Amino acid sequence: MLTIPIYNPTGEKVGEESIDPADFGGKVNKQLLHDVVLMHQANKRVGTVNTRGRADVAGSGKKLFRQKGTGNARVGAKRTNKRKGGGVAFARRNRDYRYSIPKKAVRAAIRMALLSKFQDGQALIIDQLAPSEPKTKHVVKTLKSIPRPDLKAAHATPVEGETKTAVLARTLHDRTILIGTSIHDPVFHRTVRNIEGVLVAPVSEFNTYDILKQRYLVLTRESLVALTEKVKQKTSRRGAAPTTITTGSEA
Repeated sequence: MLTIPIYNPTGEKVGEESIDPADFGGKVNKQLLHDVVLMHQANKRVGTVNTRGRADVAGSGKKLFRQKGTGNARVGAKRTNKRKGGGVAFARRNRDYRYSIPKKAVRAAIRMALLSKFQDGQALIIDQLAPSEPKTKHVVKTLKSIPRPDLKAAHATPVEGETKTAVLARTLHDRTILIGTSIHDPVFHRTVRNIEGVLVAPVSEFNTYDILKQRYLVLTRESLVALTEKVKQKTSRRGAAPTTITTGSEA
């Protein structure tokens, strides 16, 4: 079993939550994570670049002058990439970079990415994370008070007379964080979207790229329950007929 620390908004540790690694696949396949991350990065590429090649620029394809006897260097058509105004060599065209990986592999990669965060000690739970009023400064104050969960004991111990910068370096302040919510909360999303490096998403919309890109995973009690239930669900084939139970009188 893996344990996740629970903190309150003031930065005090109030408990721990146990996680069964078997619910998240039990092991991490780095090659699968690599493949799925590459897929997400490729799907984000716009691919609208377009340069003009020899066939796209204006000008004749006729040889400018004869090969010998002029005293000039030998030269071919005007549209060659060697001349000013000519086409680009190996011109780039509009292209769609998107491709897909089997859905079962993508879902398995999400579970493995979550498991890697739990194993590396980069996940934590904040009790009552949503502030009473939509103020960004309240969330920033919470992040400044909660220590980083992956720090070793030697680095997490306060030192007398240290600077304020050194104190903040041990907290979640100014770190890349993925905050998971149980449902889509537009008010909370507007509250934290101005904080640099912080990404907010419902646990139902988690993907491998966002989980691994953000260093820390912050959950609430409700989102952890929703996340655990989601990873335990078994996907059914599309179009599969529902199973019906036939009674003895109907047979």
